[in-house]
Amino acid sequence: MNKFLKEFKDRGYFYQCTDDNELSNLLNKEKIKAYIGFDCTAESLHVGSLLQIMCLRLLQKNGHQPIVLLGGGTTRIGDPSGKDKTRKILSEKEIEKNSKNIEKILKKFLTSENNKTKPIFVNNYKWLKDLNYISFLRDIGKHFTINKMLTFDSVKLRLEREQSLSYMEFNYMILQAYDFLELNKKKNCSLQIGGSDQWGNIVNGVELIKRYSNKQVYGLTTPLITLASGAKMGKTADGAIWLDKKLLSSYDYWQFWRNTDDRDVIKFLKFFTDIEINEIENIKDNDINHLKILLANKTTAMLHGNKEALACEKIARETFSENSTGKNLPSFKINKEKIDIIDLILSTKLESSKSEIRRLIKGNAVKINNEVIKDDKFEIIKKELNESFVKLSIGKKRHLKINFN
Repeated sequence: MNKFLKEFKDRGYFYQCTDDNELSNLLNKEKIKAYIGFDCTAESLHVGSLLQIMCLRLLQKNGHQPIVLLGGGTTRIGDPSGKDKTRKILSEKEIEKNSKNIEKILKKFLTSENNKTKPIFVNNYKWLKDLNYISFLRDIGKHFTINKMLTFDSVKLRLEREQSLSYMEFNYMILQAYDFLELNKKKNCSLQIGGSDQWGNIVNGVELIKRYSNKQVYGLTTPLITLASGAKMGKTADGAIWLDKKLLSSYDYWQFWRNTDDRDVIKFLKFFTDIEINEIENIKDNDINHLKILLANKTTAMLHGNKEALACEKIARETFSENSTGKNLPSFKINKEKIDIIDLILSTKLESSKSEIRRLIKGNAVKINNEVIKDDKFEIIKKELNESFVKLSIGKKRHLKINFN
Protein backbone atom coordinates (compact mmCIF):
# COMPACT_ATOMS: atom_id res chain seq x y z
CA MET A 1 0.00 0.00 0.00
CA ASN A 2 1.13 3.54 -0.74
CA LYS A 3 2.93 5.28 2.15
CA PHE A 4 0.44 8.19 2.33
CA LEU A 5 -2.59 5.88 2.35
CA LYS A 6 -0.98 3.55 4.89
CA GLU A 7 -0.40 6.36 7.39
CA PHE A 8 -3.85 7.77 6.54
CA LYS A 9 -5.33 4.44 7.64
CA ASP A 10 -2.94 3.84 10.56
CA ARG A 11 -3.89 7.19 12.08
CA GLY A 12 -7.59 6.40 11.80
CA TYR A 13 -8.30 9.02 9.12
CA PHE A 14 -9.78 6.54 6.63
CA TYR A 15 -13.53 6.05 6.22
CA GLN A 16 -14.31 5.50 2.53
CA CYS A 17 -12.55 5.74 -0.83
CA THR A 18 -13.96 5.56 -4.33
CA ASP A 19 -11.15 3.13 -5.27
CA ASP A 20 -8.29 2.82 -2.77
CA ASN A 21 -6.33 0.26 -4.84
CA GLU A 22 -6.26 2.50 -7.91
CA LEU A 23 -5.55 5.56 -5.78
CA SER A 24 -2.65 3.74 -4.12
CA ASN A 25 -1.22 2.86 -7.55
CA LEU A 26 -1.48 6.50 -8.66
CA LEU A 27 0.21 7.77 -5.50
CA ASN A 28 3.03 5.27 -5.98
CA LYS A 29 3.60 6.53 -9.54
CA GLU A 30 3.45 10.30 -9.05
CA LYS A 31 3.00 13.22 -6.71
CA ILE A 32 -0.51 14.58 -6.98
CA LYS A 33 -2.63 17.60 -6.09
CA ALA A 34 -5.51 16.98 -3.68
CA TYR A 35 -8.08 19.38 -2.31
CA ILE A 36 -10.21 19.93 0.75
CA GLY A 37 -12.95 22.55 0.87
CA PHE A 38 -13.82 24.83 3.78
CA ASP A 39 -17.03 26.86 3.79
CA CYS A 40 -16.74 30.38 5.16
CA THR A 41 -19.75 30.34 7.49
CA ALA A 42 -17.85 31.72 10.51
CA GLU A 43 -14.85 33.97 11.03
CA SER A 44 -12.81 31.05 12.35
CA LEU A 45 -12.59 27.29 12.03
CA HIS A 46 -12.87 25.22 15.22
CA VAL A 47 -11.31 21.90 16.21
CA GLY A 48 -14.09 20.08 14.34
CA SER A 49 -12.12 21.03 11.17
CA LEU A 50 -8.78 19.92 12.58
CA LEU A 51 -8.86 16.39 11.13
CA GLN A 52 -9.17 17.85 7.62
CA ILE A 53 -6.23 20.18 8.37
CA MET A 54 -4.16 17.17 9.51
CA CYS A 55 -4.94 15.51 6.15
CA LEU A 56 -3.50 18.55 4.37
CA ARG A 57 -0.36 18.27 6.52
CA LEU A 58 -0.07 14.55 5.74
CA LEU A 59 -0.26 15.30 2.01
CA GLN A 60 2.66 17.73 2.39
CA LYS A 61 4.63 15.26 4.49
CA ASN A 62 4.42 12.74 1.64
CA GLY A 63 5.42 15.18 -1.09
CA HIS A 64 1.95 15.92 -2.47
CA GLN A 65 0.53 19.40 -3.00
CA PRO A 66 -2.61 20.37 -1.08
CA ILE A 67 -5.21 22.69 -2.54
CA VAL A 68 -7.32 24.59 -0.02
CA LEU A 69 -10.66 25.56 -1.49
CA LEU A 70 -12.39 28.41 0.32
CA GLY A 71 -16.11 28.28 -0.37
CA GLY A 72 -16.71 31.96 -1.00
CA GLY A 73 -19.29 30.99 -3.63
CA THR A 74 -20.96 27.97 -2.06
CA THR A 75 -21.20 29.71 1.34
CA ARG A 76 -23.65 32.06 -0.37
CA ILE A 77 -25.94 29.01 -0.73
CA GLY A 78 -25.28 26.76 2.26
CA ASP A 79 -24.40 23.07 2.41
CA PRO A 80 -27.41 20.99 3.56
CA SER A 81 -25.17 18.03 4.53
CA GLY A 82 -25.75 17.14 8.18
CA LYS A 83 -28.12 20.08 8.66
CA ASP A 84 -31.79 19.85 9.57
CA LYS A 85 -32.59 23.43 8.60
CA THR A 86 -31.48 26.06 6.11
CA ARG A 87 -28.34 27.94 7.09
CA LYS A 88 -28.44 31.67 7.64
CA ILE A 89 -27.31 33.47 4.50
CA LEU A 90 -24.35 35.77 5.19
CA SER A 91 -23.62 39.08 3.51
CA GLU A 92 -20.87 39.30 0.88
CA LYS A 93 -18.78 41.42 3.27
CA GLU A 94 -19.09 38.80 6.04
CA ILE A 95 -18.13 35.95 3.70
CA GLU A 96 -15.10 37.85 2.39
CA LYS A 97 -13.96 38.67 5.92
CA ASN A 98 -14.43 35.04 7.01
CA SER A 99 -12.54 33.62 4.03
CA LYS A 100 -9.53 35.89 4.64
CA ASN A 101 -9.38 34.95 8.32
CA ILE A 102 -9.77 31.22 7.64
CA GLU A 103 -6.93 31.36 5.10
CA LYS A 104 -4.76 33.10 7.69
CA ILE A 105 -5.50 30.35 10.24
CA LEU A 106 -4.80 27.52 7.77
CA LYS A 107 -1.44 29.02 6.84
CA LYS A 108 -0.32 28.50 10.44
CA PHE A 109 -0.65 24.74 9.99
CA LEU A 110 0.88 24.40 6.51
CA THR A 111 4.44 24.92 5.31
CA SER A 112 5.39 26.98 2.26
CA GLU A 113 9.15 26.38 2.01
CA ASN A 114 8.94 23.77 -0.76
CA ASN A 115 7.31 24.97 -4.00
CA LYS A 116 6.27 21.42 -4.88
CA THR A 117 4.23 21.00 -1.68
CA LYS A 118 3.33 24.65 -1.02
CA PRO A 119 -0.43 24.93 -0.44
CA ILE A 120 -2.53 26.45 -3.21
CA PHE A 121 -5.38 28.62 -1.96
CA VAL A 122 -8.38 29.09 -4.25
CA ASN A 123 -11.84 30.58 -3.77
CA ASN A 124 -14.73 29.04 -5.71
CA TYR A 125 -16.47 32.41 -5.92
CA LYS A 126 -13.99 33.18 -8.71
CA TRP A 127 -15.59 30.67 -11.10
CA LEU A 128 -19.11 30.42 -9.66
CA LYS A 129 -19.96 34.14 -9.72
CA ASP A 130 -19.97 34.40 -13.52
CA LEU A 131 -21.67 31.10 -14.40
CA ASN A 132 -24.19 31.37 -17.21
CA TYR A 133 -27.29 29.56 -15.94
CA ILE A 134 -28.45 28.21 -19.32
CA SER A 135 -24.97 27.01 -20.28
CA PHE A 136 -24.47 25.47 -16.83
CA LEU A 137 -27.72 23.48 -17.05
CA ARG A 138 -26.90 22.32 -20.57
CA ASP A 139 -23.24 21.39 -20.00
CA ILE A 140 -23.22 20.31 -16.33
CA GLY A 141 -26.81 19.77 -15.20
CA LYS A 142 -27.42 17.07 -17.81
CA HIS A 143 -24.98 14.78 -15.97
CA PHE A 144 -27.12 14.70 -12.79
CA THR A 145 -30.38 12.85 -12.26
CA ILE A 146 -32.99 13.87 -9.71
CA ASN A 147 -33.50 10.16 -8.94
CA LYS A 148 -29.93 9.77 -7.69
CA MET A 149 -29.77 13.15 -5.95
CA LEU A 150 -32.78 12.16 -3.86
CA THR A 151 -30.87 9.12 -2.52
CA PHE A 152 -28.11 11.18 -0.86
CA ASP A 153 -28.39 11.58 2.92
CA SER A 154 -28.15 15.38 2.77
CA VAL A 155 -31.43 15.38 0.82
CA LYS A 156 -33.12 12.17 1.93
CA LEU A 157 -32.97 12.85 5.68
CA ARG A 158 -34.46 16.32 5.33
CA LEU A 159 -37.31 15.01 3.20
CA GLU A 160 -37.97 12.03 5.50
CA ARG A 161 -38.28 14.43 8.43
CA GLU A 162 -40.62 16.59 6.33
CA GLN A 163 -38.21 19.50 6.75
CA SER A 164 -37.98 22.05 3.97
CA LEU A 165 -35.07 21.90 1.53
CA SER A 166 -34.78 24.89 -0.76
CA TYR A 167 -33.98 24.61 -4.44
CA MET A 168 -30.91 26.73 -3.66
CA GLU A 169 -29.59 24.10 -1.18
CA PHE A 170 -30.55 21.28 -3.54
CA ASN A 171 -28.10 22.75 -6.06
CA TYR A 172 -25.22 22.75 -3.57
CA MET A 173 -24.10 19.22 -4.46
CA ILE A 174 -23.93 20.13 -8.16
CA LEU A 175 -21.80 23.18 -7.40
CA GLN A 176 -19.42 21.15 -5.22
CA ALA A 177 -19.06 18.60 -8.02
CA TYR A 178 -18.37 21.50 -10.40
CA ASP A 179 -15.63 22.74 -8.03
CA PHE A 180 -13.84 19.41 -8.42
CA LEU A 181 -14.20 19.63 -12.22
CA GLU A 182 -12.75 23.16 -12.25
CA LEU A 183 -9.81 22.16 -10.05
CA ASN A 184 -9.16 19.11 -12.22
CA LYS A 185 -9.15 21.22 -15.39
CA LYS A 186 -7.16 24.18 -14.06
CA LYS A 187 -4.91 22.62 -11.39
CA ASN A 188 -4.80 18.95 -12.45
CA CYS A 189 -6.31 18.01 -9.08
CA SER A 190 -7.02 14.27 -8.89
CA LEU A 191 -8.24 13.74 -5.31
CA GLN A 192 -10.86 15.30 -3.05
CA ILE A 193 -10.81 14.64 0.71
CA GLY A 194 -13.70 15.45 3.04
CA GLY A 195 -15.72 14.29 6.03
CA SER A 196 -17.95 11.24 5.67
CA ASP A 197 -21.01 13.51 5.47
CA GLN A 198 -19.56 14.79 2.17
CA TRP A 199 -19.44 11.35 0.52
CA GLY A 200 -22.38 11.96 -1.82
CA ASN A 201 -21.04 15.33 -2.94
CA ILE A 202 -17.56 13.89 -3.51
CA VAL A 203 -18.88 10.92 -5.54
CA ASN A 204 -20.86 13.38 -7.68
CA GLY A 205 -17.62 15.20 -8.48
CA VAL A 206 -15.76 12.00 -9.37
CA GLU A 207 -18.58 10.90 -11.68
CA LEU A 208 -18.98 14.34 -13.27
CA ILE A 209 -15.29 14.44 -14.23
CA LYS A 210 -15.53 10.92 -15.66
CA ARG A 211 -18.53 11.88 -17.82
CA TYR A 212 -17.38 15.38 -18.77
CA SER A 213 -13.63 14.84 -19.30
CA ASN A 214 -13.28 11.04 -19.35
CA LYS A 215 -10.65 11.30 -16.58
CA GLN A 216 -10.25 9.13 -13.49
CA VAL A 217 -10.15 11.00 -10.19
CA TYR A 218 -10.72 9.87 -6.61
CA GLY A 219 -12.59 10.67 -3.44
CA LEU A 220 -11.48 9.92 0.12
CA THR A 221 -13.42 10.55 3.32
CA THR A 222 -12.62 10.74 7.01
CA PRO A 223 -14.88 9.60 9.87
CA LEU A 224 -16.98 12.06 11.82
CA ILE A 225 -15.38 12.24 15.26
CA THR A 226 -17.28 11.76 18.46
CA LEU A 227 -15.73 11.83 21.91
CA ALA A 228 -15.74 8.80 24.20
CA SER A 229 -18.51 10.58 26.10
CA GLY A 230 -20.65 10.53 22.95
CA ALA A 231 -20.42 14.31 22.45
CA LYS A 232 -19.58 15.84 19.08
CA MET A 233 -15.98 16.94 18.51
CA GLY A 234 -15.44 20.68 18.35
CA LYS A 235 -17.66 22.10 21.03
CA THR A 236 -17.91 22.05 24.83
CA ALA A 237 -20.52 23.24 27.28
CA ASP A 238 -18.72 26.60 27.22
CA GLY A 239 -18.85 26.93 23.40
CA ALA A 240 -16.80 26.12 20.30
CA ILE A 241 -13.07 25.44 20.54
CA TRP A 242 -12.00 28.06 18.01
CA LEU A 243 -8.65 28.09 16.22
CA ASP A 244 -8.51 31.89 16.25
CA LYS A 245 -6.74 33.35 19.28
CA LYS A 246 -9.13 36.33 19.25
CA LEU A 247 -12.00 33.96 20.01
CA LEU A 248 -10.20 31.48 22.30
CA SER A 249 -6.97 32.08 24.20
CA SER A 250 -4.02 29.76 23.69
CA TYR A 251 -4.33 28.78 27.37
CA ASP A 252 -7.98 27.73 26.98
CA TYR A 253 -7.02 25.83 23.82
CA TRP A 254 -4.23 24.05 25.72
CA GLN A 255 -6.64 23.25 28.56
CA PHE A 256 -9.16 21.75 26.12
CA TRP A 257 -6.60 19.14 25.07
CA ARG A 258 -5.25 18.70 28.61
CA ASN A 259 -8.76 17.82 29.77
CA THR A 260 -9.23 15.10 27.13
CA ASP A 261 -11.10 12.04 28.36
CA ASP A 262 -8.61 9.26 29.25
CA ARG A 263 -10.28 7.01 26.66
CA ASP A 264 -9.58 9.47 23.82
CA VAL A 265 -5.94 10.36 24.50
CA ILE A 266 -4.17 7.76 22.32
CA LYS A 267 -6.68 8.21 19.51
CA PHE A 268 -6.15 11.99 19.60
CA LEU A 269 -2.35 11.64 19.64
CA LYS A 270 -2.76 9.73 16.36
CA PHE A 271 -5.36 12.11 14.94
CA PHE A 272 -4.04 15.51 15.91
CA THR A 273 -0.25 15.35 16.29
CA ASP A 274 2.67 14.54 13.99
CA ILE A 275 4.15 12.03 16.46
CA GLU A 276 5.01 8.89 14.49
CA ILE A 277 2.65 5.94 14.96
CA ASN A 278 5.37 3.59 16.25
CA GLU A 279 6.39 6.18 18.83
CA ILE A 280 2.78 6.50 20.02
CA GLU A 281 2.63 2.71 20.36
CA ASN A 282 5.80 2.79 22.49
CA ILE A 283 4.43 5.41 24.92
CA LYS A 284 0.76 4.41 25.05
CA ASP A 285 1.11 2.79 28.48
CA ASN A 286 2.86 5.81 30.03
CA ASP A 287 1.23 7.85 32.79
CA ILE A 288 -2.04 9.19 31.35
CA ASN A 289 -1.49 12.71 32.72
CA HIS A 290 1.92 12.91 31.05
CA LEU A 291 0.30 11.82 27.78
CA LYS A 292 -2.39 14.48 28.15
CA ILE A 293 0.26 17.18 28.64
CA LEU A 294 2.10 15.84 25.58
CA LEU A 295 -1.13 16.04 23.57
CA ALA A 296 -1.86 19.58 24.79
CA ASN A 297 1.69 20.76 24.05
CA LYS A 298 1.84 19.24 20.55
CA THR A 299 -1.58 20.50 19.44
CA THR A 300 -1.05 23.98 20.90
CA ALA A 301 2.45 24.28 19.41
CA MET A 302 1.06 23.43 15.97
CA LEU A 303 -1.35 26.38 16.13
CA HIS A 304 0.28 28.92 18.46
CA GLY A 305 3.96 27.95 18.44
CA ASN A 306 6.12 25.87 20.79
CA LYS A 307 7.03 28.80 23.05
CA GLU A 308 3.38 29.57 23.73
CA ALA A 309 2.55 25.89 24.33
CA LEU A 310 5.25 25.59 26.98
CA ALA A 311 4.10 28.86 28.55
CA CYS A 312 0.57 27.42 28.80
CA GLU A 313 1.94 24.30 30.50
CA LYS A 314 3.85 26.47 32.97
CA ILE A 315 0.73 28.55 33.74
CA ALA A 316 -1.27 25.36 34.29
CA ARG A 317 1.33 23.97 36.71
CA GLU A 318 1.31 27.23 38.67
CA THR A 319 -2.48 27.41 38.59
CA PHE A 320 -2.97 24.01 40.15
CA SER A 321 -0.46 24.73 42.89
CA GLU A 322 -2.23 25.73 46.10
CA ASN A 323 0.33 28.51 46.59
CA SER A 324 -0.20 30.02 43.13
CA THR A 325 -1.01 33.74 43.11
CA GLY A 326 -2.47 33.60 39.59
CA LYS A 327 -0.05 36.25 38.30
CA ASN A 328 0.50 34.48 34.94
CA LEU A 329 -3.07 33.31 34.35
CA PRO A 330 -5.29 34.45 31.46
CA SER A 331 -6.74 37.75 32.64
CA PHE A 332 -10.06 39.57 32.72
CA LYS A 333 -10.42 43.31 33.33
CA ILE A 334 -12.93 44.87 35.75
CA ASN A 335 -13.45 48.64 35.75
CA LYS A 336 -15.29 48.90 39.07
CA GLU A 337 -14.35 50.00 42.57
CA LYS A 338 -16.19 47.03 44.04
CA ILE A 339 -18.14 44.01 42.79
CA ASP A 340 -19.91 41.09 44.44
CA ILE A 341 -18.83 37.52 43.70
CA ILE A 342 -21.92 36.59 41.67
CA ASP A 343 -21.67 39.62 39.37
CA LEU A 344 -17.94 39.02 39.01
CA ILE A 345 -18.42 35.45 37.81
CA LEU A 346 -21.25 36.50 35.48
CA SER A 347 -19.00 39.22 34.01
CA THR A 348 -16.26 36.71 33.22
CA LYS A 349 -18.81 34.37 31.52
CA LEU A 350 -17.34 31.44 33.45
CA GLU A 351 -20.95 30.83 34.46
CA SER A 352 -24.17 32.32 33.10
CA SER A 353 -26.66 31.38 35.84
CA LYS A 354 -26.92 33.03 39.26
CA SER A 355 -28.52 29.92 40.74
CA GLU A 356 -25.63 27.77 39.44
CA ILE A 357 -23.10 30.20 40.96
CA ARG A 358 -24.90 30.03 44.32
CA ARG A 359 -24.82 26.22 44.11
CA LEU A 360 -21.05 26.32 43.43
CA ILE A 361 -20.48 28.68 46.36
CA LYS A 362 -22.55 26.41 48.61
CA GLY A 363 -20.38 23.49 47.51
CA ASN A 364 -17.15 25.36 48.39
CA ALA A 365 -16.15 25.40 44.68
CA VAL A 366 -15.46 29.15 44.40
CA LYS A 367 -12.19 30.65 45.62
CA ILE A 368 -10.55 34.07 45.64
CA ASN A 369 -6.76 33.93 46.02
CA ASN A 370 -7.07 30.25 46.99
CA GLU A 371 -9.49 31.07 49.84
CA VAL A 372 -12.93 29.42 49.74
CA ILE A 373 -15.83 31.88 49.40
CA LYS A 374 -18.78 30.79 51.55
CA ASP A 375 -21.00 33.89 51.27
CA ASP A 376 -22.79 34.57 47.96
CA LYS A 377 -22.90 38.28 48.91
CA PHE A 378 -19.10 38.46 49.26
CA GLU A 379 -17.68 41.67 47.77
CA ILE A 380 -14.25 42.46 46.35
CA ILE A 381 -13.32 46.09 47.07
CA LYS A 382 -10.50 47.50 44.97
CA LYS A 383 -8.98 49.79 47.61
CA GLU A 384 -8.73 46.93 50.11
CA LEU A 385 -6.63 44.73 47.79
CA ASN A 386 -2.90 44.21 48.38
CA GLU A 387 -2.37 43.79 44.61
CA SER A 388 -4.16 45.21 41.57
CA PHE A 389 -5.53 41.75 40.78
CA VAL A 390 -7.08 38.66 42.38
CA LYS A 391 -7.09 35.03 41.36
CA LEU A 392 -10.61 33.67 40.77
CA SER A 393 -11.02 29.87 40.84
CA ILE A 394 -14.11 27.80 40.11
CA GLY A 395 -13.54 24.15 40.85
CA LYS A 396 -10.16 22.64 40.10
CA LYS A 397 -9.85 23.54 36.43
CA ARG A 398 -11.19 27.05 35.85
CA HIS A 399 -8.99 29.96 36.91
CA LEU A 400 -8.72 33.62 35.92
CA LYS A 401 -6.62 36.57 36.92
CA ILE A 402 -9.03 39.47 37.60
CA ASN A 403 -7.40 42.85 37.01
CA PHE A 404 -8.91 45.88 38.77
CA ASN A 405 -7.90 48.98 36.80
